[in-house]
Amino acid sequence: MIKTKDLGKTVSTSEGQLTILKGIDLEIKKSESVAIVGASGSGKTTLLSLLAGLDTPTAGQIFLGDYEITALDEEERARVRSELVGFVFQSFQLLASLSAIENVMLPSELRGDTGAEAKARELLERVELGHRTNHYPRQLSGGEQQRVAIARAFASSVDILFADEPTGNLDTTTGQHIIDLIFELNKEFGTTLVLVTHDQRLADRCDRTIHIASGEIINPEPAPAVVQGIVEGSAI
Repeated sequence: MIKTKDLGKTVSTSEGQLTILKGIDLEIKKSESVAIVGASGSGKTTLLSLLAGLDTPTAGQIFLGDYEITALDEEERARVRSELVGFVFQSFQLLASLSAIENVMLPSELRGDTGAEAKARELLERVELGHRTNHYPRQLSGGEQQRVAIARAFASSVDILFADEPTGNLDTTTGQHIIDLIFELNKEFGTTLVLVTHDQRLADRCDRTIHIASGEIINPEPAPAVVQGIVEGSAI
């Protein structure tokens, strides 16, 4: 579902070239959940942005599904993101001028999906916000805003969900509720889930963890045997 080959990212600064990522080789299987962890400045958020097609690398290749997104221009990458990718951000990224249900419906409407409103209402019920459909982000708590963002991500019926510190702005209790929701919905929808997090509870719920330090993967792990289609040494 996601694969990189010798991925690198270098930027120019006043002090010269700064290498953010180098030699990143990874593979994430369909329906697998993966946590990307590392200290601040390690390159994990940059890696997430590259994998999602929000940024472009200075070296290497990225494959999302059947697409090599590093060979596409911005318009083509945007089309692939619309088709395959959903997002949950630490800062929620809700549109202030839209109500909860309008925020959830937006990606589906932009793609021309049918039944966008019915699906949005169903998902808002699932995240316990059926009574808040017509409220605006300013009228919602941080945890409620994040639940709207989760509903929006899953309403798009995408194959891959990227989440950048989804519990980072939430208290412990609310954060745990958000974690439960993400994994409950992810199991139901069968998406491939890639998370950047400092929250060990969140990382522990994933199939595996990728550790980044100084722009490099420091503990390369194979995908779990069951995800690769191997159980007890025999091919499925």
